[in-house]
Amino acid sequence: MGDGENTAPLSAPASLLATHPMTRILIVAPSWIGDALLAQPLLRRLHDKLGRVSLDALAPPWCAPLLERMPEISEVIASPFAHGELKLRARWKLGRELAERKYDQAIVLPNSFKSALIPFFADIPLRAGYAGEFRYGLLNLVHKLDKAKLPLMAERYAQLAEKPGAQLQRPLPPVRLQFDPVNTARTTARLGLERSRPVAVFCPGAEYGPAKRWPARHFAALARELAGRGYAVWLVGSAKDAEAGEEIRALSGEVCANLCGKTDLAAAVDLISCAKLVVSNDSGLMHVAAALGKPLVALYGSSSPAHTPPLTLSSQPGLARIARIDIECSPCFARACPLGHFKCMNDLLPEQVLAEIDAAREPAGADH
Repeated sequence: MGDGENTAPLSAPASLLATHPMTRILIVAPSWIGDALLAQPLLRRLHDKLGRVSLDALAPPWCAPLLERMPEISEVIASPFAHGELKLRARWKLGRELAERKYDQAIVLPNSFKSALIPFFADIPLRAGYAGEFRYGLLNLVHKLDKAKLPLMAERYAQLAEKPGAQLQRPLPPVRLQFDPVNTARTTARLGLERSRPVAVFCPGAEYGPAKRWPARHFAALARELAGRGYAVWLVGSAKDAEAGEEIRALSGEVCANLCGKTDLAAAVDLISCAKLVVSNDSGLMHVAAALGKPLVALYGSSSPAHTPPLTLSSQPGLARIARIDIECSPCFARACPLGHFKCMNDLLPEQVLAEIDAAREPAGADH
C-alpha cells in the first residue's frame, strides 16, 4: 500500500456482476451542494459502465433535494450528522442498519476519516475512495489523487468509477437535473410571481464566505440594466442571503424581487428552472443553474474556474460564461479577503458582467 493503492480487490467488480443480477452501490455524498452536483458525472459513468446498477446516496438533508432530482439515484438516505460531528456510536448504528441492504460496493466522496466509517461498519465488501486522514483499512480500494492530472473536482469524483491508476475517460458525460413543471407552477404561484416577462435569476450568496460574493451595489446596477431590457429579476438564495438580497433590492430601486430565504432548496431549483438567464457567485446554486442547462454567467473572485467551473462550460460552449478579473492575488481561496481590499470582486464591474450576459445568450458557435 505504499504507493497509495490496494490492488487486491480490483477483480471484485467483475465477480460481483457475475453473481448478482444488479450491482448495489452506496455513494457517500459530499456535504456541500455544489460538490454534490459535481458528483453527477460519476453517477452517470457508473450506469454506463455497469449497466444494471442501483445507486443509493447517503447525504445530509440539505443536499437531498438535488440528489432526488438526479435520474441516476435510486434512493437518498438521510445522514443525520452535522459538519464536523463524529458521533461514533451513531455512525456504527447507522452502518449496521445499512448492512441489511447488502451493498456490493461503497464509493466515499468526502476525504475525511469519519465519512469512511459507515461503509466500514456496514460490512460493504468493496469500499473505494481517495487516500486521506488515515483511511487505510476503512477503504480497501484506495485511489491516490494526482491533482495535476485531475484539476477539476468533477473529474476527481468521476475517476472513482475506474480502477486506481486507470486513465480517466474524457469528456465527462453530460448530466442534468430533473424538475417538475407542476411543482414550478405551484412555487411561483405561492410566491406571487408572474412569468409574462423573461426571468433573470441572481444568486447573490456563497456559503463558503464573503470573498466569493459580488458586491450588492454591482448586483443592483445589473438589475436596473436588465429590468430596463424587460427582464423580471429574482434574487434567489437561503435565509443567510436575505439581508444581502434586501440591500440589492433597495439599491436597485426595487426593480427586483428578493426571494432569498423564502424557499427551500427544492423550491429554489423550481425558480431557477424558470430563468432565461442566471448570474451567480461561485456557489451551489451556480451549479444548479448549469445542471438545469440555463444560460449562466458565473462570478469568480477568491475561487477559480480551473477547479470548480460550471459543468456546462466545456460541454455546451457559450451557454456558461466566466466573469472575473486577472489580478495577482486571485485566486486566494480564502473565506474573506486577506488583504482587505476585495479588489477581485470590487473591480469586477457590472459592464463586464453585462458583456458576458450578451455572449451567454448567443447560440454556441455564434460570432461575438
